[in-house]
Amino acid sequence: MIERCIETLIFGSRWLLVPLYLGLAAVLVLFSARAVIEIVHVFQAFPDIGEIDLLLGVLGLIDFVLVANLLVMVILSSYEAFVSRLDVADAQERPGWLGKVDAGTVKIKLAAAIVAVSSIHLLKVFMKIDRYDDRQLWWLCGIHLVFVVSALLMAVVDKLAFAAHREH
Repeated sequence: MIERCIETLIFGSRWLLVPLYLGLAAVLVLFSARAVIEIVHVFQAFPDIGEIDLLLGVLGLIDFVLVANLLVMVILSSYEAFVSRLDVADAQERPGWLGKVDAGTVKIKLAAAIVAVSSIHLLKVFMKIDRYDDRQLWWLCGIHLVFVVSALLMAVVDKLAFAAHREH
């Protein structure tokens, strides 16, 4: 009887994750609002903007999209993996990856997104390289390299340790 109550309580504790997912969804709203502000800024500045600044604005928007996509993936896949199956979308609207992404895959996708964001930031720096000294450039490249190596190692460890246990 006591054991059953404890197990029910522990199993029900997964619902404590829901406010965290709602918080991520709220951050997604902020990201969307910020992206709209950036788009408006790019369009307002367009007559006077140079090619490099336009490219930097586009790269900034790509950053927003990468992070926003990652947020959606983390929210949906984590909710479905740890809390409850999502039954809100019909089969045609349901993303094909939903239900197939486990915690390990989310971690690897997060690492890949960090590498992508770091790459975009590094490209932005290289577009205005004259504003940085050699020491700053070395540090930025070194940090980026740490992200790349970390993501690769995470993927290798995941493949070696968990790939055999996955159905997909």
